[in-house]
Amino acid sequence: MSQLHVAVLMGGWSAEREVSLVSGNGVAEACERLGHRVTRIDMGRDVATRLAEAKPDVVFNALHGTPGEDGTVQGMLDLMGLAYTHSGLATSVIAIDKVLTKQALVPHGIRMPAGRIVASESLFAGDPLPRPYVVKPVNEGSSVGVAIVTAEGNYGDPIGRDVPGPWGEFESLLAEPYIRGRELTTSVIDTADGPKALGITELIPKNGWYDYAAKYTDGLTTHVCPAENIPDDVVASMLAMSIKAHELLGCKGVSRSDFRWDDSAGEAGVYLLEVNTQPGMTPLSLVPEQAKLVGMSYDELVQAVIDEALSRFAR
Repeated sequence: MSQLHVAVLMGGWSAEREVSLVSGNGVAEACERLGHRVTRIDMGRDVATRLAEAKPDVVFNALHGTPGEDGTVQGMLDLMGLAYTHSGLATSVIAIDKVLTKQALVPHGIRMPAGRIVASESLFAGDPLPRPYVVKPVNEGSSVGVAIVTAEGNYGDPIGRDVPGPWGEFESLLAEPYIRGRELTTSVIDTADGPKALGITELIPKNGWYDYAAKYTDGLTTHVCPAENIPDDVVASMLAMSIKAHELLGCKGVSRSDFRWDDSAGEAGVYLLEVNTQPGMTPLSLVPEQAKLVGMSYDELVQAVIDEALSRFAR
């Protein structure tokens, strides 16, 4: 394996900055172990200048959230003629937008919760859906800004103006029915033989639900990998949905699909919630965990993502 010059983009200014820094430093250390030369870039407004000065062979995009995951950085890298990891501009624009993702996937038979955009102001007058329901920002990841409004009136009934929640930060939100049951996720990686699903992990938060803190705080969530006590038809459905979503959206390198499974409804209870085009690469992240399950080390995972990018941009 020849030495490469890899620029690792990390940090930035999104709500997921700290997680991105952990992902990016993990990737950079892996690249160094692999024998590559690494330039770490904590993304600021001068990112194009720094990349032009670095002249890397490939950019490993370890950014999470906007502008690194929404097509903005991808468009810049395209204009600069730089090879980069993970999905391209169009895919990133669609996948980070939960409404556009539904429009791209549901007509092709992928089951997702029904939902509609509501003005945050309207929530103070009444509920847009029967409780329990979920409200979330349209363009955020890592469960940033997600709230579950329960029948017990955990945020008030109607929701109170002075109650902390995403309605205080976002003018509009996506409202969806709450899907009872189990939290599951599966990763897909591009291989020479096409996209491959790595496995299924069940996420069991110790308190509440799988929110931002539960995702990134050690000890708050139990990962059961591989997930247990799931019927074969449900496993097959989930893996097939994740691969199909990866392909329909045009994801590259690696993606992760998050599911809820209503285990009282069998296969009909499987719902895809969202597709992450730039999953985390932290010690608590799910893609490295599932890669390990199939015999792929963290360093091998990083190299596979880089190889896919170099192959794609060489065409």
